[in-house]
Amino acid sequence: MAGYLLRRLVQSVLILLGVTLVTFFLLYVLPADPVRQIAGRSATAETVESIRRQLGLDQPFWVQYGRYLWNLLHLDLGRSYLQRSEVAELIRARLPPTLLLMAGAILCELVLGLTMGIVAALRPGTATDNGLMIASFVGVSAPQFVVGLLLLYLFGVRLHWLPISGYGTFAHLVLPSLTLGILGAGWYSRMMRSSMVEVLRQDFIRTARAKGLTRRRVILRHALPNAILPIVAMIGIDIGVFMGGIVVVESVFGWPGIGQLAWQAIQRVDIPIIMGVTIVSAVAIVLGNLLADLVAPFIDPRIRLR
Repeated sequence: MAGYLLRRLVQSVLILLGVTLVTFFLLYVLPADPVRQIAGRSATAETVESIRRQLGLDQPFWVQYGRYLWNLLHLDLGRSYLQRSEVAELIRARLPPTLLLMAGAILCELVLGLTMGIVAALRPGTATDNGLMIASFVGVSAPQFVVGLLLLYLFGVRLHWLPISGYGTFAHLVLPSLTLGILGAGWYSRMMRSSMVEVLRQDFIRTARAKGLTRRRVILRHALPNAILPIVAMIGIDIGVFMGGIVVVESVFGWPGIGQLAWQAIQRVDIPIIMGVTIVSAVAIVLGNLLADLVAPFIDPRIRLR
């Protein structure tokens, strides 16, 4: 286990280094000039060049990138060009809403997706199976803003059951989580059905049934732990995706997450914030996948981490 964790740690550092290099290079060659955004349209050429020197943007790429890595080693994500605040503080302020929405969305995905997938797998080829798979296809295909607006109109405007925007209470969390849950449940249900159907055809399932075990015990004790492993990997990926922010859903529901911060930074070419959000997302993806790998042996003891 120790050797495995060490290898994964080295791999993670290399991956994060590659992410910072690619992102920093793309922002370096970007046609938009962040100095112009700071100085304003009426600024003189002398003012623009002065700001460029102050920010160190007049130096070569490798000098700027090396300085950024050095600061990153000291956990310094830099300072926002336009908001005049530390990027780490800006991201830290957005983390609680982002983590809360991530937890709510993953819970909705699992409840809806796993239920649909298991029911469909237990009735393959029937009208129930076909109906659930059509519903999952619709969920996967539907645009986020359409689903969000429909839920807002139904539960917020027509029925007045839930608030239409904001953050702070459980009621505010329901609609954005449900929006993401409906969209993600389509992927989870299709994956769960496929995995469950394959497992139910295995010899050990036939053996369990031959021993006289109840249908419920066969499914919950033998089939489900083996079929759920791909779902664990998907959860690890979703952790990183949600930590990067879901711009559309956050915009529809007025949710103050990291996605909104990133979108505002992209519009203003605020490079330190863009880099900071990218790094946080990359770290979340790496940790999510590592967590999924570590959980897998507890679900299936046959898996060995070496």
